[in-house]
Amino acid sequence: MTERVPTAKGVSAAAERIASHVTRTPLLPLDWEGKRVWIKAECLQQGGSFKLRGAFNRLLQMSEAERRGGVVAFSSGNHAQGVAIAARSLGIAATIVMPADAPAVKRRATEAAGAKVVEYDRMTESREEIGARLAREQGAVLVPSFDDVDVIEGQGSAGVEIAEQLGRAPDKVLVPCGGGGLSGGIALALPDSQVIAVEPQGWDDMRRSLEAGEILPVGPNPPPTRCDALQTLRVSPLTFGALRENGARGAAVTEDEIAQAMAYAARNLRIIAEPGGAVALAALLAGKAGEVSNDTVVVVSGGNVDPVAYAEILRTCS
Repeated sequence: MTERVPTAKGVSAAAERIASHVTRTPLLPLDWEGKRVWIKAECLQQGGSFKLRGAFNRLLQMSEAERRGGVVAFSSGNHAQGVAIAARSLGIAATIVMPADAPAVKRRATEAAGAKVVEYDRMTESREEIGARLAREQGAVLVPSFDDVDVIEGQGSAGVEIAEQLGRAPDKVLVPCGGGGLSGGIALALPDSQVIAVEPQGWDDMRRSLEAGEILPVGPNPPPTRCDALQTLRVSPLTFGALRENGARGAAVTEDEIAQAMAYAARNLRIIAEPGGAVALAALLAGKAGEVSNDTVVVVSGGNVDPVAYAEILRTCS
């Protein structure tokens, strides 16, 4: 039996399926070094990130029997909120496995959407194992954050919107990357566009994997990062495959570059970008995107950030 993989056709179907359930986020113009580039503001999606797209695409395809059993997901916060919001909308019970050090703003929003939260230690426990155990015990459907065909195809709907809003396929798209669900889905939606998957330095396993031609995990003792949403230790063959087939490349940005991008987004675009959501913009601002044009798109993937930490970044970044 051939293993199912995400496809461009599946992305198109997902975009139609979820259109009435998600926000068509704006494509904002940004004049940058003599060019007009475009910012896809997924931070303005309901729930504060692109994750609602994949969650709805997965849950909408559940049978009535599966819906009665509920869903289980594991996430540092954005996927958690996406699944919780989609589940509440469809009348499905949701349990979310979240790291104990997840930003409080993300946990509170997940609980406010009606989900039950189960904590774990991200350095000593496996969220995948905990999620699988809870799903077995509850008779629930496990909804991974990126290692799932329907989730990837749902995330790719952002790429469908980009092409429709721009009126053509962009020449280049810079996309934040953790497990690669968003970047992989966009690569499928925009096969003629160069995709650059951007990660925080030290957590740039997708970049290294694409360069090596095989999946390489994050190295031992990775550095601390503000990007809680991008702390994935190993990417999925599904997302890696989609990006590799696209000819995508990776880029890595520093913590200072990320903070500067967050402040830039607030002051110049009037949007809130969380650390993980700002990495693609950071790559643009730091000159790590290569040549840009009027057909270059930068995805700001999320805006769920601790208000105290955010205020400090705005205060200290010029």
